[in-house]
Amino acid sequence: MLEYEFGLRALETKLSILRDEFLYLHDYNPIEHVSSRVKTAESIVAKVQRRGLVSQDGPPTLEALREHITDIAGIRVTCSFVEDVYRLFDLLTRQEDVSIRRVKDYIAAPKANGYQSLHAIVEVPVFLSTGQIRVPVEIQFRTVAMDFWASMEHKIYYKFQGEVPDQMLRELRGAAATAAALDASMQALHSEIHRASASSDARRP
Repeated sequence: MLEYEFGLRALETKLSILRDEFLYLHDYNPIEHVSSRVKTAESIVAKVQRRGLVSQDGPPTLEALREHITDIAGIRVTCSFVEDVYRLFDLLTRQEDVSIRRVKDYIAAPKANGYQSLHAIVEVPVFLSTGQIRVPVEIQFRTVAMDFWASMEHKIYYKFQGEVPDQMLRELRGAAATAAALDASMQALHSEIHRASASSDARRP
């Protein structure tokens, strides 16, 4: 479990450096919020059982767990705009020691229920006294609007224990469309402000 905790720290450091660089060079912070967690042992056991990884030979090895359960360590990055989501993802994954195992772009292709987010499983190096290991970490990029929607959806599914009424599901999909429209409007406004600022700077002597 410590290995996954160290993997999170490595990614958090990388994100912190990117955020501080943006603040210093561009006077702009593309990251609204970062949260992270390592699954509990109980949660990992439950997922092992759901996936049928327990065989007659006994529980899976640590190597099998690393291969089949890639979200033991997770980090969520909340951004202001969709443009920032893709920019940060690109900057992070272009670093030589970060490798991509899998990407699911639910912004370009939202889930049927309206869920939007950019998911990736990346591997980062962790240097221990015994040598270097590669640790998989799930990272999710969302806008503020997407994060609010996802939080509400999670609460609704928990409240109804997964059996959400059809009317509420339709309302959730409608809210997802509203959140996407808000993201697009705010992105356009942000771009307009940026162009106006650049034009004003260009006119200065």
